[in-house]
Amino acid sequence: MKQLTKALTVISLMAGLISGTQALAEPFKVGVCYDLSKAYTFATPQVSQAAMDLAKLINMKGGIGGEPVEVIVRDHGNEPQRGIECYSKLSREGVFVFDTLSTPVSLAILPRAMQDERILMQSLVGRGDAVDGTVFEWVYPAGPTYWGQVANDIGYIKQLHDGDLSNVKVGYIYFDYPFGQEPIEILQTLSEKEGFELLLYPVPLPGSDQAGAWSKMRRDSPDHVISWMLGGAHVVASKEMQRNRIPMDKYISVNWLNEVDIANIGAEVAIGLKRGTNVVGGQDVDLRTEIISELYDKGQGSGPLVNTQDVYYNTGLAMYSIIFEAARKAADLQGLPITAHSYKAGLESLEDFDANGLMAPITVTAEDHGGGGKTRIEMWDGETWVPQTDWIAEYSDIVWDVVEESSSKYEQ
Repeated sequence: MKQLTKALTVISLMAGLISGTQALAEPFKVGVCYDLSKAYTFATPQVSQAAMDLAKLINMKGGIGGEPVEVIVRDHGNEPQRGIECYSKLSREGVFVFDTLSTPVSLAILPRAMQDERILMQSLVGRGDAVDGTVFEWVYPAGPTYWGQVANDIGYIKQLHDGDLSNVKVGYIYFDYPFGQEPIEILQTLSEKEGFELLLYPVPLPGSDQAGAWSKMRRDSPDHVISWMLGGAHVVASKEMQRNRIPMDKYISVNWLNEVDIANIGAEVAIGLKRGTNVVGGQDVDLRTEIISELYDKGQGSGPLVNTQDVYYNTGLAMYSIIFEAARKAADLQGLPITAHSYKAGLESLEDFDANGLMAPITVTAEDHGGGGKTRIEMWDGETWVPQTDWIAEYSDIVWDVVEESSSKYEQ
């Protein structure tokens, strides 16, 4: 197999043999329509590299039920129309499982996937009400949605205040476009229920201009700050916090904050900073250890080794462990070849799946396509991330009330 380039513009993976000489059967294909050139390049190389590595490892072991895995990666540049073109082209090539890692692109593809009865994986992106499988039959936000994740953040803050949020101020700083706007409805609902004051601080893309928001925050003096930003915007936020003398331990980030961000902020400066996550950080992860031994130590890795030392690589391993485990389930339940309908049944049979301790356990059903919405809060201590909670899913009843109210308004 040819060495894959950093460009990751067109990547097709097929590897492995059965019984040494017999070629594998028709591949199970996954369409990875990602932003590899613009807004999300802080994460997409690591996530897509993890997908390719996991596919290689599976194929080395004979594939899934004798069927190889083929991961097809294309660049949509975070542009909805290009995402639609990626989806349409790969659909014609027989792909029926898609992942976009982009909220705008996921929103654009969703109606088409629903109509075409193809699987749209939506882990960590997209509309929060898509967990409602009774409405969004072909969409799977397996893992925590932004709604569930922010509810868990509030649950954690409530623990810090001995169960009483009535005199607490919670600031929410966010990119003022769909990714950042997504959690606001849940925050407003929880504010009404728990009595905390919710303060909103929108920030224009790409997050380089936050001075006004943090100056206002200095005056408002929230007790905690939940952040829904990405990449370098965290670094800008840390500088503004220092300038405005706002303690770092007030900051609770969305899951999109990694080792590169910590290095750019400064390991010592970042002490006390927190993030929500659904994957285990660090390099001492069983699946990563196996991949390093079987691929990278033998010169067969899908990209630079440094990418595997990043929590976004672990995130990719978690996401694609779900995708490939569902394929295994489909093959076990209904045999080969795997179809969109058998794959759907495979997804909906996942129970307490955690990829051998890599991630929060998920249980997917026909009604709940999210899997339970568990995350945990971690704090940076200057050297590593220290869990502050167990895997938690707070306010599930309230989140589901909002989910069902929202999903009931969806018209295909």
